[in-house]
Amino acid sequence: MKRYFLFLFALVALTMSGQGFFSPTVNSPAIAKDGAVTFKVKAADADTVRLIIDTRVDTLMKRTGNETWSITLRDLEPDLYMYHYIIDGMKVLDNDNAQTLRDVKNVMNTFILDPKGDCPMAVHDVPHGEVRAVWYDSPTLGMKRRMMIYLPPGYDQDRQKYPVFYLLHGSGGDETVWLEQGRTAQIIDNLIASGNAEPMIVVMPNGNIDEQAAAGMTPDNNAQPTFAHKHWMDGTFEQSFKDIMQWVDNNYRTRTGKRNRAIAGLSMGGYHSLYISANQPEDFAYVGLFSAAIGRMDQGKSKIYDDLEAKLVTQFKQHPRLYWIGIGKDDFLYKDNTAFRAMLDKNHLRYTYHESGAGHEWANWRDYLVIFTQLLFK
Repeated sequence: MKRYFLFLFALVALTMSGQGFFSPTVNSPAIAKDGAVTFKVKAADADTVRLIIDTRVDTLMKRTGNETWSITLRDLEPDLYMYHYIIDGMKVLDNDNAQTLRDVKNVMNTFILDPKGDCPMAVHDVPHGEVRAVWYDSPTLGMKRRMMIYLPPGYDQDRQKYPVFYLLHGSGGDETVWLEQGRTAQIIDNLIASGNAEPMIVVMPNGNIDEQAAAGMTPDNNAQPTFAHKHWMDGTFEQSFKDIMQWVDNNYRTRTGKRNRAIAGLSMGGYHSLYISANQPEDFAYVGLFSAAIGRMDQGKSKIYDDLEAKLVTQFKQHPRLYWIGIGKDDFLYKDNTAFRAMLDKNHLRYTYHESGAGHEWANWRDYLVIFTQLLFK
């Protein structure tokens, strides 16, 4: 028996040592009460270490000991941040931070900065909704597909019906990205709790028609995420969108009718939202284009894309309650969106325009979601 316990202790010690339990670690990132964020990494033999945060920070770190490099940033705004290190030219994750997110195939560490407890992307002590991963039938595509659905707090305890917000992702994303990088559930929870948004159902489908679901969630378990798809912007997704709407209305307590539906999306999802709403003007009273990929693809591929200007005139004659356009001043799609607004102006079509700083990035799209959601279903 004694020999058994000695063997067991040795095995546990070896396992824990292999996992780093007996290795000294650094506290990184360390977030101070004033919002200062300190990053530390061990790289004893490195010549240079750089910290990369999203598209917002690219800076050299300083050696602070025989093994450690460090830097403190004091000017970051409350938000979700993704970061990694470049050590002597090689990308390295922060092994002292277990929180990671995937952007297409790029994995990075993440942290939430919420020094005052009011960041809409953070988890707060408020009633929480529920997120469900569901599979729906798409007769148009002849397949089952996966999507994520946010249900507001109390959905299973009451019998009331709710308006529906369809939220679409960009190129390289999938049905999970608005929840993970977009922080949709936290944002909607916080806005509902503060009284700044109406309780609503949020539907987040997979806009990549070549996929049933996100990587790892289909029978082809080793499929890898990719940026471009064969049918990504050729009208196929738009033509199949009513399958999603019908399934949602059949399976959840939804308020039907135009005034109870919104659609918005980022980049490719903004492109999809533009054409879905233009071809289904009777279905959506609220439309949001977040850095929309207007004019990015050959629009002769499908009748969905024909006669857009005429379709928009018809759509606006049916008086959408909100047509919202957001774009960053440094976004590579800025000129395309400016030309699109000029076309709307020429036809005297009224819309709401929001111009922000920076470019084609999640920092903008999360802010757009916060702003847009507060305007819905009032």
